[in-house]
Amino acid sequence: MSTELDAINQILSSVGQAPVTTLDQQNPEVAIALSSLRETSKQVQAEGWTFNVERHYEMTADGSTFQIAYPSNALQIDTNRDQHFDDYDVVRRNGKLYDRHKHTFEWKNEDGTAKTIQVDVKWLFDFTEIPNAVQNYIVARTAVMCAVKMVGDSELVQLLQQQEINTRAAALEYETSQGDFSMFGFKDGENYHNSYQPYAALQR
Repeated sequence: MSTELDAINQILSSVGQAPVTTLDQQNPEVAIALSSLRETSKQVQAEGWTFNVERHYEMTADGSTFQIAYPSNALQIDTNRDQHFDDYDVVRRNGKLYDRHKHTFEWKNEDGTAKTIQVDVKWLFDFTEIPNAVQNYIVARTAVMCAVKMVGDSELVQLLQQQEINTRAAALEYETSQGDFSMFGFKDGENYHNSYQPYAALQR
């Protein structure tokens, strides 16, 4: 796996800057590249990949407050549809999991015990924990951003955009291989076809 320093040097090299030995943010080029890398990493991971999506993840409310803290490294949490269907409508609010259906932060069973729910989570991982194919895509995408911010050369931007396209294709190839996807829309742990359900389509 590449480190952030390796990634920054790849980005600096792409825009014609000299490599560095440390991530000294007093250096303006390093500061721009590092902030862009971290923001791009968050944007890419927010798409949801096999490596950072966890389904049927159990979260249990605190035994005294009956609240569920929203993990700081979670990009998105939603209740698992297979387990809970539309029983809850969860969002992040004040650093906790809030149910918009019942308008409450409390997750309590009828017998007064703390409730456990199953959720699907998109986690935010450090750069070094990301698969190499996705790392390469993040670096290439960041290089385009930095070329726009630091150089402004349209020809260079076009060349780097082509590299971004190539690395995204490689990342998607890794994803399809790792995810064992099917054209039939199988659910987790099931082996039957799920037909299109108009009522489950995105409402606008």
